Amino acid sequence: MANYAATNSNAGTQQAIAATYKSLIGLNAATSPALKRFKVYDILVGTNGTPADNFVEWDVSRMTAAGTGTALTPNPLDPADSATAIAGTANYTVEPTVTASSSVFYVGVNQRASYRWVAAPGSELVAPATNLAGFVLRARSGGYTGTATGEMLFLEG
Repeated sequence: MANYAATNSNAGTQQAIAATYKSLIGLNAATSPALKRFKVYDILVGTNGTPADNFVEWDVSRMTAAGTGTALTPNPLDPADSATAIAGTANYTVEPTVTASSSVFYVGVNQRASYRWVAAPGSELVAPATNLAGFVLRARSGGYTGTATGEMLFLEG
């Protein structure tokens, strides 16, 4: 099984976050070459705007439709691994369809801080091998309106 990284700094223009959720990275099972499950095991988030004392709420929820953003090709962590079958989207301009009450990760962080979550073994976030099903990393803030950075590391298979 291969490991991959998807970051919103590798595709498109980062979008400003606001009081409603703005999606940074989406990962979903694609139909080509074949549907596969994947497991998110590491999430890194932060802001890259002017520092201030504001909070940013981070969320990973399940999605069922990709929305509109820039196509993102996740990078294999081992260059000997082949390209992933998981589709990525970054820096959304039209939000994906998020399943109601499906948050599997939520944390509020001061804008001046970055945050990293690493799954305990066996506690990874698992996406089904279902067309367009997956996870979306989102951020919102009532005070910060700059851009944000996010990265999701996942295992395919």
